Amino acid sequence: MTIYSQTEQINVLGERLESCCTDPMTGFYRTGCCEVGGDDVGVHAVCVVLTKDFLEYSKSVGNDLSTPMPQYGFAGLQPGNQWCLCAPRWQEAFEAGVAPQVKLAATHLAALEFCSLEDLRQHALDA
Repeated sequence: MTIYSQTEQINVLGERLESCCTDPMTGFYRTGCCEVGGDDVGVHAVCVVLTKDFLEYSKSVGNDLSTPMPQYGFAGLQPGNQWCLCAPRWQEAFEAGVAPQVKLAATHLAALEFCSLEDLRQHALDA
């Protein structure tokens, strides 16, 4: 697996990585960008727009993103929120037929270690 530094900000299109979302604040480093670094073992690289189907699927496989967890400062996510999703989870959801839409300009190049650009493009909002 390639290790990326936080300063390497390249998206799947080979351009500078754009912000995914700051409300709610997303990204493994909570910068609003889907940055990837050596300590991000989940590879939170794919900027998505969440759907009800995906949130239900994610909860069913053990990653509840919709339930608030105030003790961690997490309000819970809703359909329509943008979020930096783990690339392996996006691929899993894609294979299950419930992958959320993707913002390619805000999706880190590291996502291509788990997902094909063609599949991401099929779900792209900014293709």
